[in-house]
Amino acid sequence: MAGLATAWFLQERGVRVTVLDRTGVAAGSSWGNAGMLNPAFTVPLPEPSVLRYGLRSLLDRSSPVSIPPAVDRQLWSFLLAFARNCTASQWLRAMGVFAELNRRCMEAYDQLATGGVSAPVKSADPLVIACRDSQDRDHVLEEFTHMRAGGGDETDYDIVSGEELRALEPVLSAEVRTGVRVHGQYFINPPEFLRTLAEQVRERGGEIVEGFAVSQVRDLGAGRSGGGVELVPSSATPAADTVRADAVVLAGGAWLNALAQPYGVRMRVQAGRGYSFTVRPREMPTHPIYLPGQRIACNPLGDRFRVTGSMEFRSPDAPLDRRRIRTIIDSARPMFSGIDWNDRHEEWVGSRPCTPDGLPLVGPSRSPRVQIAGGHGMWGMVLGPLTGRLLADSMTGESRSPLLRHFDPLR
Repeated sequence: MAGLATAWFLQERGVRVTVLDRTGVAAGSSWGNAGMLNPAFTVPLPEPSVLRYGLRSLLDRSSPVSIPPAVDRQLWSFLLAFARNCTASQWLRAMGVFAELNRRCMEAYDQLATGGVSAPVKSADPLVIACRDSQDRDHVLEEFTHMRAGGGDETDYDIVSGEELRALEPVLSAEVRTGVRVHGQYFINPPEFLRTLAEQVRERGGEIVEGFAVSQVRDLGAGRSGGGVELVPSSATPAADTVRADAVVLAGGAWLNALAQPYGVRMRVQAGRGYSFTVRPREMPTHPIYLPGQRIACNPLGDRFRVTGSMEFRSPDAPLDRRRIRTIIDSARPMFSGIDWNDRHEEWVGSRPCTPDGLPLVGPSRSPRVQIAGGHGMWGMVLGPLTGRLLADSMTGESRSPLLRHFDPLR
């Protein structure tokens, strides 16, 4: 999302673009995520409760957060830096930045729609928060209070009973005893939206080269041989030629570090892997549903119901671990009725690109010809279009948002 959105907004400013994609459009975490655009829940990932979940996961394999016990120096270095940011004071500081992002993120989606990106952005009104007990519900309400304390806007919500939620979504079981209806939130079908965005980039004259893995970015400087950059294909792309450009935006998600480190980007981007699959309930929900006690997000995608969960800190290239799928099913099963959990489709794992401080990396590297757009963690869908607009404005000299100082890739 971040890469295609940046390409689209650069085109808006008259720039000719080529997109090199190591796999294909709507691959990686832009494919199998929950597709929720929820400013009310878009918050910095490092916070005290996540740290508690992580510590528990070392002993409890059913925890929503999974940390492998194997010795991995880079991973443990990331986790230590992440833990240092899991304090209330650090979270509030970062929340002040997210509050401004949340106020502006849907404007970028509106611009995409006005410019011809026809995939629908649907109102979730309401987003359904389904809870087993008042403790899970009150934790959600506490998060709203903390967001407000950090500078966020007031969240519009109603506290409701389990019966009221089942009247809205009969797929919920009797285990749902209370919950919250949250207003002013949105959702998309991620693969559909990304494919439509890519079609728009192509129709406006851009080229998208799929299956092109970049092994190296060479900065040619400002004057030598015309200047600019060269993008060298990896051995996995043997038939491809080196690509020459005036500048490059590295939007490689959880694989960002390998290309960005030579240009001074020292902050590690760690894969926080999420899992999803789809089922077909007897009665298809019409609203996104979030289970806060289980940390599971569910989204209706036409004739399928996508179930998404887990935060697994492993290599982005590690194979799918079916035990994590089973953990999600075991957690979600009691909360729903009328779902055959054995009739699953599209089992998937994707790598959210997480930073230790929870803030993305957006802006120039040590070279002005090498720009960065990544590290959005769980929020690549909701913040990707805004990232593209801010970066395109900065690269073309139209304006430089004060927000970008918080996302300095060299911090």
